[in-house]
Amino acid sequence: MPLLVRNLILAPTQGDELLRGMFARRFSLDEREIVDFRLVRKSIDARRKPRIKFVCTVECSLLNEAAFLARHGHDPDVAVHAPPEQPAFPSLESSQRIVIVGMGPAGLFAALRLAEYGLVATIIERGRPVEERGRDVQAFWDRGVLDPESNVQFGEGGAGTFSDGKLTTRVNDPNIRYVLDKLIDFGASPEIGYLAKPHIGTDRLRLVVASIRRWLLSAGFDIRFGSRLTDLTLSGRAVEAAVVNGADELPCDALVLAPGNSARDTYEMLLRRGALLQPKPFAVGVRVEHPQELINRIQYGAGHHPALPPADYALAWNNSRTGRSAYSFCMCPGGVVVAGASEPEGVVTNGMSAYLRNSPYANSALVVTVGPDDFGDQSPLAGIGFQRRLERRAFEAGGGDYRAPAQNLLAFLGMKGGGRVSSSYRPDIREAELDRVLPTAVTEALREGVRHFDRKMRGFVTAEATLTAPETRTSAPVRIVRGENLQSVGLPGLYPAGEGAGYAGGIMSAALDGIRVADAIARSISADTRRAL
Repeated sequence: MPLLVRNLILAPTQGDELLRGMFARRFSLDEREIVDFRLVRKSIDARRKPRIKFVCTVECSLLNEAAFLARHGHDPDVAVHAPPEQPAFPSLESSQRIVIVGMGPAGLFAALRLAEYGLVATIIERGRPVEERGRDVQAFWDRGVLDPESNVQFGEGGAGTFSDGKLTTRVNDPNIRYVLDKLIDFGASPEIGYLAKPHIGTDRLRLVVASIRRWLLSAGFDIRFGSRLTDLTLSGRAVEAAVVNGADELPCDALVLAPGNSARDTYEMLLRRGALLQPKPFAVGVRVEHPQELINRIQYGAGHHPALPPADYALAWNNSRTGRSAYSFCMCPGGVVVAGASEPEGVVTNGMSAYLRNSPYANSALVVTVGPDDFGDQSPLAGIGFQRRLERRAFEAGGGDYRAPAQNLLAFLGMKGGGRVSSSYRPDIREAELDRVLPTAVTEALREGVRHFDRKMRGFVTAEATLTAPETRTSAPVRIVRGENLQSVGLPGLYPAGEGAGYAGGIMSAALDGIRVADAIARSISADTRRAL
């Protein structure tokens, strides 16, 4: 059985290829005794600045593991590793018609998982293939020409395609390894399999998404772009067909709904059709942008080694008096701030990094929790109205041409010494007082939170930082309630999935939720088959 060995240390100047020899020397082994050896985790330890180190965990097999354990089994860094059981996928034959709505992480991984069982589906996506979508997004960033159906929010790959491509998640799920392996199979860097904070990068993620599409087509899936779900045909209360573009019907026995968190028209349609929807707390705020070198100095110390990756950060603060939290979200080292609107006359900010994270700027959302008490009413869609009002107010403050309102961080805090307002945001920014754009409660919490952040990261509050508003699409403002069978409460046959359904946040957790839904459909088909026998 393989061994797991922790706390092998690399300096920033040392490559991963040295680990095998380090392991052998640490335990007085001849390298020929090592049968198999691989890196399974690598993280940065920056507690002693500037003496930064990489801490590594390896999995290995030895010629004589019993003798090794007799000598070193007491070492707390050594453990016998039981590899997780590989999931079994019984081959299923079924006449069930499956439709998947949305080609973000939840929809794509629902499709990949269904394929493991030998099942196929029709996939509809309101936006365009990722290659065409990239051109549409670029036109918006360059000239302010917004396509409401093909943008940062809508199109093949989902909103995460134009992000840093982070793969971290707080959930503990045995399918995490499955997701990582699939992404590597389709072109992601193998390092996502062992880095403590894996990311793909927007440039490589677009290639991965296109590779998944080609594979699904070869496996018999029917993929239809420019196809927006506009209604449902019901038999009693059960979903019988998906209505596409207001005209065509796609009959289905199971409909996987993975629309992303910006499909506001879809939420409205579901409410009309009787799905149980609930308003859900989310977060709004701004994008803060610093020089990346400044963040590197704060996190790594002066004189840090240039071989270290661009530094990131995660900050959080809670006001015990109000119960409202402020925190950083979707931090993009070496990235840019971009326009993420999907509706006319609204401004939305987002962050994005390429694989190399080689922009001279670091950016992160700084957001504050909001909930139904902030929305103005208790209706299921009240959070959408809250988002729209904020986005339209920002559109007006930016000049009405998709420029984003921006303010120097010191000026936002009411401090002297505020410098030039500068941002990588595309298409452009316009200087404005952000307390006239953001809700008062959000402004107050951000100001308190940022001062607290500066105590954790000295230098975070600086004249070199710019705030760009608003960040509104952090997560779904609605939850499509589903039962234990993962079907919609109120619309049997409808399987809400992913971030847009209110059950995930980020690429990894959305992909995991798509897998859960696909497994539920497979279990249902398997049960039907057993009953037929």
